Amino acid sequence: MPRIAVFPKAYMEALSNGEMELTDWIEKAATLGADGIEMYPLFLRQFDESYLKAVADKVTENRMTIPMMCSSPDFTHPDPAFRAKQIIQMKRMIDVMAYIGPEDFRSCRVLSGQRRKEVSRAEGIRFTIEAIRELLPYAEEKRVHLVMENHYKDGFWVYPEFAQFMDVFLEIIAEISSPWFGINYDPSNALVAGEDPLALLEQVSSRVVTMHASDRYLKDGFSWDALKQHETAGYSDALAHGVIGQGMNDYDAIFKQLASVNFDGWISVEDGLNGLDEMRLSVTFLRQFIDKYFTSE
Repeated sequence: MPRIAVFPKAYMEALSNGEMELTDWIEKAATLGADGIEMYPLFLRQFDESYLKAVADKVTENRMTIPMMCSSPDFTHPDPAFRAKQIIQMKRMIDVMAYIGPEDFRSCRVLSGQRRKEVSRAEGIRFTIEAIRELLPYAEEKRVHLVMENHYKDGFWVYPEFAQFMDVFLEIIAEISSPWFGINYDPSNALVAGEDPLALLEQVSSRVVTMHASDRYLKDGFSWDALKQHETAGYSDALAHGVIGQGMNDYDAIFKQLASVNFDGWISVEDGLNGLDEMRLSVTFLRQFIDKYFTSE
């Protein structure tokens, strides 16, 4: 049976800059009916064992686990020294998840990186494949899965994802084969790319081990072109998260496809910008779909 995690979209900036304590979010998350929490590197103030143990203990006390780390490596920078530092940072995140994650499953997200004009398609693909291949032996040693997301843009990046579009994403993952590598599928990000989320899922469903669940729509007065032309730090003002099941994604078709390949991974809720009640509705919605498609009669 798939399990549900939650990610604090509404509190992301406050948790990242220290205005909100991580323990406060953990306590709020415990009221949502989820099984776990998806972590983000900037939520952690320290990386020593005593601090990490306190975080993990707090989550355990609230009857949840930390199965997913929403890390955002940037492997497409033209400077090899920059890319090397990104690999070092990813190894630190792998270490963190090996310590705070549950033994039955723990993952770190990997990305390609930002879509810089000075980096060609061939270079970006090569940089990404090289970096992930370098990380995989370490991930295997620590028993942490690396999951590549069809991504739009990290909230702190200037440029959108290099592998935002399906053809580039599929070309990269086709060159990486390991039981410790899989896909973090995000149907909303396919929508943002102007592509069909179900077409992508049909291509990758057998490799999906985690999923980001949300619904997206364009705000009134904006166009897809405005979204694609956004090249400043953070998300475009054109983009809005919605309650799961009330946006553009066909979750019946998504869950039917996932059930057909016996998906049993984690689904992380990425909404709640309008408050915890919104996120609670999304968790309830996912529970209903899990029961519908994954419960044997």
